[in-house]
Amino acid sequence: MKSAIKSGLLALAAVALPAVASAHPAIGEAAGFGHGFAHPISGLDHILAMVMVGVFAFQLGGRATWLVPTIFVLVMGLGGVLGIAGINVPFVETGIALSVVVLGAIVALHVKAPLATALGIIGLFAIFHGYAHGAEMPENAAAAGYAAGFMVATALLHVAGLALGYLIGRAGERQGLFVTRTAGGIATIAGVGILTGLI
Repeated sequence: MKSAIKSGLLALAAVALPAVASAHPAIGEAAGFGHGFAHPISGLDHILAMVMVGVFAFQLGGRATWLVPTIFVLVMGLGGVLGIAGINVPFVETGIALSVVVLGAIVALHVKAPLATALGIIGLFAIFHGYAHGAEMPENAAAAGYAAGFMVATALLHVAGLALGYLIGRAGERQGLFVTRTAGGIATIAGVGILTGLI
């Protein structure tokens, strides 16, 4: 078990290192990338939702393992374009908070949704997350670099969720189910706190 955890953490660090090294704010595209990269990892709501997307994808297995995170990132990019363009999308903050509640509950209850349903759910929430990233882009940031930054950071959070799912799976069926339900339950409670303004 310890060797599995070490392997998972080393793999996660190896994947994250190049992106973190590229995230130093400078000028032009680099400044946009740095700001964009920092945005998803600066809010508890984004972090919890993205990690839950990764765990959900792992639980579904098969094609969903890569398709769920990929579709999320692509649709989130579309939401980011809407935000950068200033096109109004209603209930963004509510949608983001609900994404934490719903995705946490899905993970806690180990919901085996059909792939099309799973993609529909994560696609809906991706619009809200992307819009928030785009709408909060600093004025001095380059749009393309900023979008690339928040998409890379989001993908890395999905990888963290997939790694967490893998490590939970290695813990064994009984212990793994307990850990999954606990992690999903904590995310759901945090989401309710965000939704009600208590967090």
